[in-house]
Formats: sequence, C-alpha cells, structure tokens
Amino acid sequence: MSATSWAIDIDRDDITQVQLIEETGVPLAPGQVRVHLDSYAMTANNITYAVFGKPAGLFGNDQGYWDFFAERDAPGRLPVWGFATVTESAAEGVSVGDRFYGYYPMASDAVLTVGKAGPGGFSDVTPRRTTLPPIYNNYQRIEALPDYRAADHDYWPVFRPLFLTGWLIADQFEDEGDYGVQQILIASASSKTAIGLGFALGLRTDRPETIGLTSAANVEALAAQGIYDRVISYDQIMTLNASTPAALVDMAGNGAVTRTVHSHFGNQLQASIVVGKSHWDAQADVEGLPGPERQGFFAPGRSQKRIADWGGAAFGQKIAEAWLAFMDVAPRLTSVDKRSGGDAALAAYREMLSGQADPKKGIVVVP
Repeated sequence: MSATSWAIDIDRDDITQVQLIEETGVPLAPGQVRVHLDSYAMTANNITYAVFGKPAGLFGNDQGYWDFFAERDAPGRLPVWGFATVTESAAEGVSVGDRFYGYYPMASDAVLTVGKAGPGGFSDVTPRRTTLPPIYNNYQRIEALPDYRAADHDYWPVFRPLFLTGWLIADQFEDEGDYGVQQILIASASSKTAIGLGFALGLRTDRPETIGLTSAANVEALAAQGIYDRVISYDQIMTLNASTPAALVDMAGNGAVTRTVHSHFGNQLQASIVVGKSHWDAQADVEGLPGPERQGFFAPGRSQKRIADWGGAAFGQKIAEAWLAFMDVAPRLTSVDKRSGGDAALAAYREMLSGQADPKKGIVVVP
C-alpha cells in the first residue's frame, strides 16, 4: 500500500482477522498533536495486548487494551511501543519536530491529546484514556530520558517495556522473600520478558537458582547466553527434584507446561505467576491444578506500588541502573530485524501471532 498514512485494523472478537487500511488525517482539535511513528517494535507482548484487548479485569474497570486507540464501535488498534516525531501541533508546550518515546497505535501516524506538557514530556488526556493505567499514557521526550543512549535506540522499543516487566517481577520476588523457594522456573525462557527477568535476578548475589524452560531446539543457544543458571527443555521438567521448593513464572499462558509443573511439584510449588498470553491459542487446561492458585502479574500495578513506596525519582534511578547494565549485553542476545512500510507491519503482526517469529531477533517496524 502506497498511502502516506496507514493503519492496521483488528477484529476485536477474532484477532486473526486483520486489515491494512488507508487513513485520511482530520483537522486537529485544540490541545492535540499529530505524530508520525519513526519506529516501533512487534513482540509477543503485543499479542498479549490483543488477547486482552476487550475488558478482562486487568484495569479494574470495564476497559481493555482496545480502549487506548479506538472507540468501542470501531475495529481494534493494537498498542505498540516506539518513537514518534510531532508533525503538527495545536497544543501548548509541544512543537513540530519534538520526539517522544511511548505508547502508540499500530499505524504510521497518530493523534494524541496533550496534558501536563513539560520538559520531560506529556500525558495523553483523551477522555477514554484517563481511566487507564498512567504508565501507558506518558510520552517522554527523548532528550529527557536519563538512561537513553543513541547506540541503544533500536533496543528501546524491542526491550524496554519487556525488560521493565521482567525487572518488576524480580523485584516482587525479592520483596516477597522469594516465596521461600530455592529454584525459580521461567517458562518461555527465550522470550524477551523472561530474559529481562533472568537478567534482573542475576544481578542479585543471594537468590534462588534460575531455571529457564524452553523448547528442545532452543536449549543450547539459550544456555550459551548465560542469562539463567540452567536451561532445560519442557520434556525435562519431570527430571527436576520435586522435593525442592520452587516457583513458576509462566510468560506465555501455556496450559500444558503449567499443568506439568504443578503436577510434578505439587505442594512444593510455592508460587505460580502468569505474566502474558502470547500462546493465545493454547489450551488453558488449568482447572483443578495441585499446588498454589495461579496469580496474575500486572506490571503497571507493580510500577505504581513501587513509585508510591520509593518515589518517582528513586524508582526511575533503579530502573535506569538496571537498564544500562542490560544494554551492555542486549546486542549479543538479540539482533534487530528492521521492516519498512504498512505491508511489512501487517506481515510482522501475522508472523508474531502465528508464533513463527525468531526469538533471537527483535522486529522493529519503520512506518
């Protein structure tokens, strides 16, 4: 498609039904800006957004991820993380040419409603967004990001939100005394969120053993990255010592893996945390599991708790230190795979949805 402006519409009831469309820009209302997306990432995390696009209780209200960028009677617009440049402004404090990192729709361009603009950025105050988690509504000026380095630019959309989630899970483990376990099993261990978790846990000197669970084909390459203490295949779960207290962090909502771990460890499984749902089409099969009740992990809620505990500045500093340490190793973990244009964006979504994307690559779309 050769349109100067494009977007991708997704059926809210069937996320396999997707369409690339042309868009005509409408005049801005006072307080709005138009941005052109410079680049964004397509990861398994985005599939989780699609799965929970409709209200699912995550936000404590009747909203879901589709509510960020589309009205209820319109097709879904998938949220993505990336960079954008302001091309038109009717808002005070934001000028044409300003560049921001944040949450955008899967499209070439977007209109945002500016609130609380300042040196660090602004918040989107579109009415339907004001009751959604603030972390998704903040747009940060690139120049104001304390831990931004130009060399890391392409890794920001690929890893930043996923690393933050992994870091927050690691923080919760430390906060909870590691739930009293001696080993932490991390399913879908090749995923970027899992790698963030493994890296963050590895920064601690006194911690449980980390065991990455992955498919047999990925074991050797993943073990060579040195993120986990051990890496085993899913069919080796039963070889683990079932008498050793353990915790499971499930990154993809794969019911078969969850059942195997729960059945093997039983009451020695002290915590079972489910983070994402990238395996959206996998059989849930989680009824009547032995061991603990599964608990969901919601990164925005954990972020808000820690900001309240520590203050925003201290929270940001802790993240910055961990992020910069991770950026020193990220290039050897994942290569950037750049795709350009609307057709490539559509193909990237379908590739990720099918589960065929290479976990060793980070897909970056350049609209």
